[in-house]
Amino acid sequence: MTERTPAIVIIGSGFAGLGMAIGLKRSGFHDFVVLEKSDALGGTWHDNTYPGCACDVPSHMYSFSFELNPGWTRMFAPQPEIRSYMERTADKYRVREHIRFGSAVDTMEYDDEAKRWSVALADGTVLRPKAVVSGIGALHIPSFPDLPGIERFQGRTFHSAEWDHSYDLAGKRVAVIGTGASAIQFVPRIAEDVDRLVLFQRTPPWIQPKPDRAFPGPVRAAFEKVPGAARAFRNGIYWTLEARAVGFTIDPRLSAPQEKLARWHIKRQIADPELRAKVTPDYTIGCKRVLLSNDYYPALARPNVDVETSGIAEVRENSVVTADGREYEVDCIIYGTGFKVTDALADLRVTGRDGVKLQEIWANGIEAHRGTTIPGMPNFFMLLGPNTGLGHNSVVFMIEVQIQHVLSCLRLLQERGADAIEPKPEASRRFNDRMHKRLRRAVWNEGGCQSWYLDAQGVNRTLWPGHTFEFWAGARKANPDEYLLTR
Repeated sequence: MTERTPAIVIIGSGFAGLGMAIGLKRSGFHDFVVLEKSDALGGTWHDNTYPGCACDVPSHMYSFSFELNPGWTRMFAPQPEIRSYMERTADKYRVREHIRFGSAVDTMEYDDEAKRWSVALADGTVLRPKAVVSGIGALHIPSFPDLPGIERFQGRTFHSAEWDHSYDLAGKRVAVIGTGASAIQFVPRIAEDVDRLVLFQRTPPWIQPKPDRAFPGPVRAAFEKVPGAARAFRNGIYWTLEARAVGFTIDPRLSAPQEKLARWHIKRQIADPELRAKVTPDYTIGCKRVLLSNDYYPALARPNVDVETSGIAEVRENSVVTADGREYEVDCIIYGTGFKVTDALADLRVTGRDGVKLQEIWANGIEAHRGTTIPGMPNFFMLLGPNTGLGHNSVVFMIEVQIQHVLSCLRLLQERGADAIEPKPEASRRFNDRMHKRLRRAVWNEGGCQSWYLDAQGVNRTLWPGHTFEFWAGARKANPDEYLLTR
């Protein structure tokens, strides 16, 4: 069923999709629709509701620059507060009237003759916009490890991103697989209630103290009433976080103070030398995402918690067996194994100009021009596309830069009277070659670890290799010389 559709389709209503919708409205453009597969907006902040779920970037930075929130209750806001902020922002800018909930996108195909996209939804509806903006992000497809025998397990299993709140963990024997950003938040919360918790750790993360505290009422009042106070505080956070990128991108040796702090954190919170050895990484700090927590190490030191570093050999009906022969009786398995980051983009069912599929364009790896546009994909834009992730600052900053880039592309179409815009292959090649040259000598490739930042070939397809202000300088406005415009 084909229907008359707006000029632009935005996919997703997380920070990226929401920000793009607001950007269009603030530019005076209202002819668009936001397609959201869920029944509510918020993206990953709607989906993730596990105990302890919170931001690991300071709240004042993890928000839109044009919509500061002086009322954050904590330095690192919990999930309900972030989602509430997104809901209020959507209402303030009247974005909700553009959102179609329960609208999962199946395929997207570009019609060369009509110069329009055919966006097919799972319910059979086909929309025909002039442009498509993908705001799906990278943290929405849970990753599950391949555990031999898992199909025989008779207990309960679920992923942290699909938390089963109907299952009471009190008094249960629980296995947690994975030690990433989600696990270090929910493990301390459930360790107090379960009878026994065994944490299966493949690689320990570097963890630093979390400078989290509640904002007193007078401070929140000052943020709200004193002109420039909230903005100045946000700017201070931004430059503090930017300083961390020096060791990540220039020379890992510059991160020595960061590693010293993390080692001190382990020594201060864990007395047992055997447990200390288990949780101390053997790779350079920054190679994997640096995490923040004040209660994770104390949770691991509890008498009812075991940290298991031997691999899982098999899962039986009521137990998990390790590679060295230990068997743990468990009632429940919780996956804290993160998301399929590169797959979330590579699996998109998109066909561009001349019938070329996105997978063919990305046969040698996913990439985009300035993380946003792709040769052969006219009027197709990606927010949080390849190499726009960060290991040191807020991705909301990156999203806002990309939104400005998309808006400048749309203005070029209007100014030139063109029907379609796409990056020149040679411009995209130059950009990506320069970027990957920097990435090859950065800590994520040279730090001695394996991480979800890298694809199967060991190429970093996830992170931006430098400071965010560098990305801002090069991407906030589309350079007409880097683009093909067709009439």
